[in-house]
Amino acid sequence: MAAVTTYTKPLTSEQARKLRGEISDRGFTFETKPYCLYAATKPGLNVLVYEKGPKVVVQGKHTEDFVLNTLEPLILGKAELGYEEVINPAMFAPHIGVDESGKGDFFGPLVIAGAYVDADVARALQAAGVMDSKRISSDARIHTLARAIRALPGIAFEVIVIGPQRYNEMYASFGNLNRLLAWGHARVIEQLLVQRPDCPRALSDQFANPAVLKRALQERGKNIELEQRTKAESDPAVAAASILARAGFVSWLSEAEARLGCRLPKGASAEVKACARELVAMHGQAALSSVAKMHFKTTGEVLGPG
Repeated sequence: MAAVTTYTKPLTSEQARKLRGEISDRGFTFETKPYCLYAATKPGLNVLVYEKGPKVVVQGKHTEDFVLNTLEPLILGKAELGYEEVINPAMFAPHIGVDESGKGDFFGPLVIAGAYVDADVARALQAAGVMDSKRISSDARIHTLARAIRALPGIAFEVIVIGPQRYNEMYASFGNLNRLLAWGHARVIEQLLVQRPDCPRALSDQFANPAVLKRALQERGKNIELEQRTKAESDPAVAAASILARAGFVSWLSEAEARLGCRLPKGASAEVKACARELVAMHGQAALSSVAKMHFKTTGEVLGPG
């Protein structure tokens, strides 16, 4: 198996403080980075400790050595790297992971993706550095990982892209986002069960009462075990699904920007509102529904006074 080149672990505040002390005398250069308590680098190794959590992210070709010989024995006090299948065997058992991208973005589609993994695929995903897409800021990196995921032997995946015009119609029909999400998750699971009919379990992040998703499943998916939990992206199947969904989302945005000749930023920020007003000025109000989720309050802020 390929060496580990990225590693993430929650820390306590005391562990974060102790880690800084441990690496201060080990040839690291400390830097200031957004959202980090501290960040330290040396050739072949980056150690970033984020405020939120806190948590440590280790990257680089010397990641595995640092985790095995510094982080685990001196800070965490336990050995986990290389023992994941013993500690969390469910991550390596056959299952489907489902995730979505775009639900919080004014511009662009809602993309829902799923990935089926078994033990071999799960190990390959970990070796490839597949992680929750929300932790990856580079669109280029998203596309690189998505290509790697699609090429893995044994994987099965499904991606549904609901463009803004169709999204707006479906949102009006369903009446709320959770029911729309449940429909999309159910369709992805159903399609993956065509490819892997014996898959016993599907996992997704917590977004609604699981009964809503269960009701959305049709005959093929009625017997599958459904699990929803917070931070499900730590699971390799859900992480792979999150990458595939994000790749579909950013690809759609890029193509729409080229077609319209204006930027379509992510999120729902002041920059998004400014670009939406520019789009309306260039192409008229009707153009907005072709690229934006019209139930967002952003719509009223863009089309209203000022």
